Order: sequence, then C-alpha cells, then structure tokens
Amino acid sequence: MPRKPGLLLPLLLLLLGPAPARSFGQLPLILNTWPFKNATMAATKFAESMGFINEDLSTNVSQALHSDWLARNCQPNYWKNVIPDSSKYCGPYKPPTILKRDGIAYKDPAHSYSHDTIGMVVIHKMGNIAAGTSTNGIKFKIPGRIGDSPLPGSGAYADDMVGAAAATGDGDILMRFVPSYQAVEYMRRGENPTTACEKVISRIQKYFPKFFGAVICANVTGSYGAACNKLSTFTQFQFMVYNPLKSEPTEEKVDCI
Repeated sequence: MPRKPGLLLPLLLLLLGPAPARSFGQLPLILNTWPFKNATMAATKFAESMGFINEDLSTNVSQALHSDWLARNCQPNYWKNVIPDSSKYCGPYKPPTILKRDGIAYKDPAHSYSHDTIGMVVIHKMGNIAAGTSTNGIKFKIPGRIGDSPLPGSGAYADDMVGAAAATGDGDILMRFVPSYQAVEYMRRGENPTTACEKVISRIQKYFPKFFGAVICANVTGSYGAACNKLSTFTQFQFMVYNPLKSEPTEEKVDCI
C-alpha cells in the first residue's frame, strides 16, 4: 500500500551508491551545435564557460587507489568484448573483429553494492515538483563514460501534473530503461507510487534479473513508495522521508522484489 504523509511536502532521499542509439527514420532529429571530441572535454568546457575554475581534484587517497589499480593490471574495469583481454591486461583496447552480444546476467566488476548516488524527490507546498541525483560515479570507469544520473528520465524525472521519481544502481543498465520517466508515466496512468516503482523494477528484471538497482516515487497527493531488485546480498532498500509532520527525517525500508 502507498504511504500517505498527509501534507503536500514530502522529501525522499536515497543513499547508495548504454545501449547504442539507433536511428530508423528522419524525424525526430536533434543537432548539437557544440562540437566536442568526448563527453569529458565538453563537460569541462561548459563548466568553465559558466565560471567554474578548472582545478585538479585528485587527492592522495585517489592517487593511491589509481596506482594500486594500475599495479593490478587495471583490475577491475568495465571494458567488454575488447582486445587485449581486459580481465588480464591494461589497454589501450580495441574491438575484436566480431563482437559478442552481452549475456542477460550482469556482474558488477567491483563486486560491490555500495554506491554513493544521492537521489531526491521534492514536492513543494504550492505543488511544484523537483527531482535530481548526484553521484561520483563508479570507480575505474572508462574515460568519457556518462552514467544514468545526468540523463533526464534515467537518474531522475519530474512532472508537476503527476509526480517524480529517482533511481540508483547499475547506471549502464538503468539508462537503457529510463526508469524514472517510466515510473512517472505509470503514475500518470493511475498507479500508486509503490506499484509504479515495482513495475519499473519488474520491467528491468525481465532482461537483467541480476541487476542492482532501486527506484523511489512520489505523486502530487503526497503519497510515496520505493522498490528494489532482490539479490542475495541486497534484500532491503533504505530511504529517508521528511514532511512538516515530522520533527526530523525518518528512515523507511522496503523489501526488494
């Protein structure tokens, strides 16, 4: 059953820590007027144009982690279907002549379900809704990789007429299903937040039964819910809730499905 806080000001907070695009027609068409070689360069250029200072954010800890990673032949890493064998050697990598299709099961190279993603859904007392995510991303990621957090509809999505949602987990899988957008669309069709979140998780499970992920949802009435994919090491999902009836944020839990 969906939970109802009673007032129109819930705030949900979660703490955890791409498929190729194809075009089959002429429309719709999107053209980018900002030329760039990769996502990292473009993001840096945009930040500098907005007044941010370009500075080295490396720390002694992060440099030590990187040195240790290199000493272990760049293990773990996220390269697949490349040569030389990414499970044994560092790059540079190149694709083999024939690429093999990924299997259904997904294995996190870091063997860890401790993510640092922060996702929030906020409903203002006047009815305005906002959602957003913030993350450091995964360790040892491929340079230029963009995860699900900054992609509208994947990391978060909001519609003042319906509600909002935010997701966390295996970004490379989540972004293929735009889970936050899908959750809002389920609520638009009349589903309560809990059911909307569960339907999103179930939809992904059909293709990636071992994926790591969770979704939080809230609608315009102030009802909210959450859902997660059950794994042997991940059976419950914790998130925080706050509204004017509470003196401080409280932690709630849901059993994964």
